[in-house]
Amino acid sequence: MFERKVGKNVVFVANGRLEADSVKILLESFGIPAFTNQQSAGMTYGLTVGPLGEVDVMVPDNYLIQAKKVISDMENGLLQLPDNPGQSDDNSSDPDEN
Repeated sequence: MFERKVGKNVVFVANGRLEADSVKILLESFGIPAFTNQQSAGMTYGLTVGPLGEVDVMVPDNYLIQAKKVISDMENGLLQLPDNPGQSDDNSSDPDEN
């Protein structure tokens, strides 16, 4: 079988469009423009596995380092929300409770 070459601007190879779009949105939330690319046959048939199901997430050259850092943090679980994301540290009550 042939090995697929990944371009230098590809920062993540997703299994399917849903995963690719999730990573794209994550990068964009950090101000990094991102784009996705998938083989047309994989997109037509909705494949999510194998070479035709792979979707490349790419960024412009000047965002490569920043994007790779965000991807690394994502893969290592460093982008998780705190246990209580809606509460502040001062233990103040919710104004809607009254």
